[in-house]
Formats: sequence, structure tokens, C-alpha cells
Amino acid sequence: MLLQEKVMGPSDPDSGKGKSNMSKHVTHGFHLVKGRSNHAMEDYVVAEFKHVDDNELGLFAIFDGHAGHSVPDYLRSHLFDSILKEPDFWTEPAESVKRAYSETDSTILEKSGDLGRGGSTAVTAILINCQKLVVANIGDSRAVLSENGVAIPLSVDHEPTTESDDIKNRGGFVSNFPGDVPRVDGQLAVSRAFGDKSLKIHMTSEPHVTVKVIDDGGEFVILASDGLWKVVSNQEAVDTIRDIKDARAAAKRLTEEALNRKSSDDISCIVVRFH
Repeated sequence: MLLQEKVMGPSDPDSGKGKSNMSKHVTHGFHLVKGRSNHAMEDYVVAEFKHVDDNELGLFAIFDGHAGHSVPDYLRSHLFDSILKEPDFWTEPAESVKRAYSETDSTILEKSGDLGRGGSTAVTAILINCQKLVVANIGDSRAVLSENGVAIPLSVDHEPTTESDDIKNRGGFVSNFPGDVPRVDGQLAVSRAFGDKSLKIHMTSEPHVTVKVIDDGGEFVILASDGLWKVVSNQEAVDTIRDIKDARAAAKRLTEEALNRKSSDDISCIVVRFH
């Protein structure tokens, strides 16, 4: 029997937890809070342990949608399947994740008639046999590891200002309007995303990928959407929950801290504790 918790979308429970069958010390918890905007919740979460042959995989992801929820919903249902179908996943996980991200984005663009013209950021983490963590991201959802209490970033924020040369080389531009954040072609506040067909000629869906072996110093990893990171630094997030042993309580504590600091965006958080 699989021990798993999975959020299937905005209408489902906003909190949950689970644990590994391989190691009783490895647990996960998540918590979601809808932002103050008028549109429906556009964050989708995956958090589950899954057995594949003789291996156990922890599958964790946050998909932060924009201009609709069809693309993040599609990613929740399909991205991990695409990654695990890659023939070289077990020997070359980083390259397999990159290929799966690219192939999935191509499919989303082909299906834009059904999925709409919106898009999504992504941060995904695959925990292999409770020992190795494969993290990938596009956009501004983030993964942060606590190693002996020190925040170690496992992802890179893809922002228009840091990738403006690439955007301009593709024929696009980065706007800097007073009172607004920089945007690709005056529209999107991230420089990499799934979908966004009208902007894709000027941006990419290539992920940043990190492979990290979890040693004795690895305490927990946080995955969260930018609703948290806009108001809480990596180290502040680690410090806030380091002494909270229950993973779901830790995830909820981070969302509460973001709300206390007046975050108005959708906030999604997953915490995976290693011991």
C-alpha cells in the first residue's frame, strides 16, 4: 500500500502529510493558502511517495500558474510521469529531467487550444531512496535545503532582469515601468515558464537542475511558491521551522509567517524532513 497525499487542485484539502516506507524518519507535509486576488487559486502541489520497481521515490512539486489554472493542473497530472518515463532517468537524472521539462512544455504549447494561453512556474524535487535529491525549477518557485541549520539554495530564480540579454537576443524586451516589477515584453514577471505561448519565442522552459546527496547534515528541504519568498529570505525560512519536527506544522508555520508579513499572493509550501 502506498502512503501518499496529493493535492489534486484548488478545491481539495489545503493541507496534508505523509511518510516514507523506506525510512521512518523521512516525512513530508504541505500547506496552501489562497492569496488576496480575485481569481481562483492557481498553485498546485504534488507530495507523495511512490514505489518504482525496487526503488522508492518521493515526488514533490509546486506549480504556480498565471493567467489561469489549466497549465499547472496539467503539470500536476503529467510532469512526473514524463520524467520517470525517460529511459536514462536512473543513470542520468539531471539530463532526463531537462528532457522531460522540454517535452512537456512542447506538449502544453501544442495543446494551447485546450489549455489556454496561460503558463506556470515549477519547482520539482525527486527524493531517490531517501538518499539523493534531484531538484529542478523554472521561474521563481524555490527549493531550499537546511544543512546543519544553514540555508542552501537548490534552485535559481529566473527573473527578467538577470536574463535580459537572452530575452533581447530572442527579439523581446524587458519593461521597467514605475511602480511595477520588470516583465518580459511588459507582461510576465519571470523569464522562464511552462506555456505562455504568446511569449515563448522570447523565453525558455529550460530548468535549472541540482543533484544533491543528502548526508547527515541534511535536515529538511523547503519547496515554496514566490508568495513565501517575496517576504521571507532563505535563511529566515530555515530558522523559522528548524525546531518544528512535524513537517505539516512546519509548512503551515511558513505560510503563516508569509501572511504576517503581508504577502498577498497564493502561498504554497512543502517541507520534507530527513530525520
